[in-house]
Amino acid sequence: MKCDKNTMLLYAVTDRAWVGKMSLYEQVEATLQNGATCIQIREKELGDETFLEEAKEMAALCKRYHVPLIINDNVEIAIACHADGIHVGQEDMKASDVRKRVGEDMIIGVSAHTVEEALEAVENGADYLGLGAVFTTSTKADVDVMPFETLKEICAAVNVPTVAIGGISKENVMKLSGSGVDGVAVISAIFGAENPGKATAELLEETKRMVCL
Repeated sequence: MKCDKNTMLLYAVTDRAWVGKMSLYEQVEATLQNGATCIQIREKELGDETFLEEAKEMAALCKRYHVPLIINDNVEIAIACHADGIHVGQEDMKASDVRKRVGEDMIIGVSAHTVEEALEAVENGADYLGLGAVFTTSTKADVDVMPFETLKEICAAVNVPTVAIGGISKENVMKLSGSGVDGVAVISAIFGAENPGKATAELLEETKRMVCL
């Protein structure tokens, strides 16, 4: 499965910090039922055995909804659970090295913060780029906010799908209009919501408006 611009429209990134009344599985299914176009499993604390068990369950769930599953950072888990893709940051393995490990069919996403990083990632084989943080975010407090002009410049410079990330909500997503991004990656605005399904549906409608303007 390869990604296209439609894949990036509403990219939901999990965070078990908000698991409570609903399990992570239930939260993810609610987002899938309400229009999420991509799911990324992001686990910083789980051991590999538990992570792999979770990833296999999520891979089967996403397959039912015909939505790609992306694993954050962990190439071994992505391979073992037969995920559709892997996302790596600037401090992780280069996309070209990831490609050697995962083969030609897996989607590779790379985080980029400058035009130079974006062009290098694409040259190394990135299928899409994650750009940000576009707004202040509590998820990554050490990340500087990307100026709108930089976001716009990156989108104009590359020929792969782009997704904005960082502090995005239904209240501010329209501020990204005109940037050229193909979609948004959202964490707390979905998984921190009391009703993740409703939050997904509302964000989807706003994001569709944003990319069309």
